[in-house]
Amino acid sequence: REKEEFLLMLPFTPENKNNTIGWLAARCDGENYGKLIAYYFPKERLVYGPSQIENRIGQDTVITEQLALWGRGGSQVIRGNLLVIPLGKSVLYVEPVFLQAEAGGLPELKRVIVVAGEQIAMEPTLGESIAAIFLPEFPSGAEAPPTEVVVIPPALPEPEEPVAAEIANLIEEAQLHYNQALQYLQAGDWAGYGEELEALEAVLDQLAELTAAE
Repeated sequence: REKEEFLLMLPFTPENKNNTIGWLAARCDGENYGKLIAYYFPKERLVYGPSQIENRIGQDTVITEQLALWGRGGSQVIRGNLLVIPLGKSVLYVEPVFLQAEAGGLPELKRVIVVAGEQIAMEPTLGESIAAIFLPEFPSGAEAPPTEVVVIPPALPEPEEPVAAEIANLIEEAQLHYNQALQYLQAGDWAGYGEELEALEAVLDQLAELTAAE
């Protein structure tokens, strides 16, 4: 969609099973108020559900060791809501990680976990995590310790230079929308939060088209 809007979105899992079989979004703005957008995933295709993704994150030794290290250092580790975002013919999962000092205060965004297919990355920003998955050669931020970079097997062909530049621009744009969404969330502005998530989804769709395997 060309225009940003506020959505309420929810993945669906079947009874007594953990995989996702569908995704529903309710549109909440203007003349589209009350309209629904539904994704139905093929029965023959396994799409991980939120609990399965949480388990996969919990089984990643690099991530769990870092979270445990922060916890032992006296900070409270807060894993935010897992966002399930349909992305082209795949699904992207995004989960922020916050640290809160033992003395209290506002939680600080410390890392962003991104899961796409069999690949998992945890970097200081959404853009760096997306780059770690879609552009494995994309440099991480200087503050990110090398031990926290998840080694990802190559799955996509190396893009040509113009395409790589466009992908880098989209990653930067996705990071801006994600940061703005977090600011709205902290301010309790749910309309702004939803609009930024919708804008983020649109950028990720463009990213998926550019990085889709031929």
